Amino acid sequence: MFTPRHSGTAVLAASALLLTACGGDGTDGATQADAGADVTDPVVTTYDGGILVLDGSTLEVEADIELEGFNRLNPAGDGRHLLVSTSQGFQVLDAVAGELTDTVFEAETPGHVVVHEGRTALFDDGTGEITVFDSDAAGEVTPDEADTHSAGEPHHGVAVELSSGQILHTLGDEEEVNGVVVLGPDGEEVARTEECPGVHGETVAEEETVVIGCQDGALVYDGDGFAKVDSEDDYGRIGNQAGSEHSPVVLGDYKVDEDAELERPERIALIDGAAEELELVGLPASYTFRSLGRGPEGEALVLGTDGTLHVIDPEEGEVTNGVELMDEWEEPLEWQKPRPALFVRGSTAYVSDSDANELHAVDLESLEVTVTQELKAAPNELSGVSAH
Repeated sequence: MFTPRHSGTAVLAASALLLTACGGDGTDGATQADAGADVTDPVVTTYDGGILVLDGSTLEVEADIELEGFNRLNPAGDGRHLLVSTSQGFQVLDAVAGELTDTVFEAETPGHVVVHEGRTALFDDGTGEITVFDSDAAGEVTPDEADTHSAGEPHHGVAVELSSGQILHTLGDEEEVNGVVVLGPDGEEVARTEECPGVHGETVAEEETVVIGCQDGALVYDGDGFAKVDSEDDYGRIGNQAGSEHSPVVLGDYKVDEDAELERPERIALIDGAAEELELVGLPASYTFRSLGRGPEGEALVLGTDGTLHVIDPEEGEVTNGVELMDEWEEPLEWQKPRPALFVRGSTAYVSDSDANELHAVDLESLEVTVTQELKAAPNELSGVSAH
């Protein structure tokens, strides 16, 4: 059963005054809102030329921060700050204050940010350096106070610190990435595998099981060692994943055309880390790397190019519900270009519509749109502070 496209829901005009003032040195010409905005449960989106900070309940725009370039957003893990990937590195955004700070964790090529069990890990693709700090200290810790590790060679990688103090990170170089290693708190190697061609992305599922994507399936790490879950196809790439502590099953994308300029897949992968099994589920439309999320009960969520947010039961492997949010859309060839995106926090899914310049909040229990906000420009990256 599918809930029809929103009708009669409140559409709030972007009436908040966008106050800006010159930023400090080293912010790529950033202009930021007056301090003290005190934004409630901020949701943040980028646009061509800046960042918008919105109230998580009303979706009213509380701050407009001018920032040139293509900038990525990552929750810092403390319920207040985000890390913005800029040309200088990972720059700290105080979302509650609506203010881009001067604190920058320098990186040649800022890559993935992973928050897990109160620790935040940053990966610099340009050097292979890993920076880890307490998530609660995201707004206070300075770069020289954080812990640092090396992944060896520069590569597009990822790292996560587990509750045991183990550090899991990818292995590779600028030519290829094909493995993962786990180091103990003492720095000694605990486990290693180099049987994961094209390693990309990670997520953590129930029982702190880590799942990492490969071009031919996925790796599963259970705290003791690795297991490989093979794709159904010789080339079956899983590159983006969404996990939930409420489910042993991880949601992943699934692509089968190695030579495609841009593949628009219509199947998703469900990787059961406990059973070490993979199941494919067909969808009525394609989706993108910004389409995956998990609900409060572990349900799998996929934003399709048919304009519908699809709900999937991860244990049964079935599409069970959905809500139509926008017109049909097509993924652009360049991955940096705007396209609809999904950000889930608690029981609310935030969904952007880059064609209509809108942002929707969806109650995942009722699958009703609670509020829609018109934006000044096409939204691109979409994130927010982590749930309290």
